[in-house]
Amino acid sequence: MCARHRTRPPRIIHATKTHDLRTALVDSTAWNDFAFRPDDVLVVTYGKAGTSWMQAILAQLLLGIGSNAAAHPQDASSWLEMRSSEPVADRHARLAAQTHRRFLKSHLPLGILPYSPHLKYIYIARDARDLIWSMHNHHSRTMPEAFDAVNALPDRCGPPMAPPPADPVVYWREWMDGDGAPWWPFWSHTRSWWAARDRPNVLLLHYADMLADLPAVVRQIVAFLDLSPLTPDEMATVVDRCSFAYMREHASNMTPGGGRFFHGGPQSFIFKGTNGRWRGVLPDADVAAYEARVVTELGEDCARWLAEGGRV
Repeated sequence: MCARHRTRPPRIIHATKTHDLRTALVDSTAWNDFAFRPDDVLVVTYGKAGTSWMQAILAQLLLGIGSNAAAHPQDASSWLEMRSSEPVADRHARLAAQTHRRFLKSHLPLGILPYSPHLKYIYIARDARDLIWSMHNHHSRTMPEAFDAVNALPDRCGPPMAPPPADPVVYWREWMDGDGAPWWPFWSHTRSWWAARDRPNVLLLHYADMLADLPAVVRQIVAFLDLSPLTPDEMATVVDRCSFAYMREHASNMTPGGGRFFHGGPQSFIFKGTNGRWRGVLPDADVAAYEARVVTELGEDCARWLAEGGRV
């Protein structure tokens, strides 16, 4: 499959949102006045739920399967709302200069992330326990210089980012008690995307399904994005280039900033990719409290999907 390049200026789509989120790490006003294109793809997760994995898949599908461009998904796909020393206008201009079909990353809930029925949204969910065990590794391996840099940016909202507690159970409890602290609210985030599951331009996927049958998920994405079906050889290349073995071997290309802000380098960002690491570590009382709360917060159907995956 060849990458598709534009021969004429793209039509501009204006998307709407209802409110904003500003923290030490993110500022959703970066999306204000962003000039969307009608074939833009938005990759959304709460975080640590397969964002970089999905970026790698989309790079293969949209930049050319097996191409050099597809081997560097972080060069093509931006996290626009992350607070940065790069002016917002410069970020917009950099994305406006892209000639390929764009795929943009976000960790925002629907309503804070601008919505248009003309855009495509791919949301990946993951059991919160798996997500937070992965987040703890990510947070623990982030260098102090990275915290210092983001905290020093002007107009910070909320408390500064700081290193996490060493114990993942303590980290879990603080996250649960603080509804997503120190990141962003989890329950409202999940509810916002679950509520959009029947919209034809929104595709809900689950991390567990990506682990269990990646070719099936790739076929879902191909159909959702109105791409031509892959040949067996093309599918084999996509699955190989998006395997954890390949991504870890080429982690500097798959990791934001090339992994320079992480202890252990980019391989510590593309970590294990497995589920269930909380089992035998998170006490039974915490497990029971979570399993009760997830039903209260999200309802039985969403709670079951969040835990098990499967097609929505």
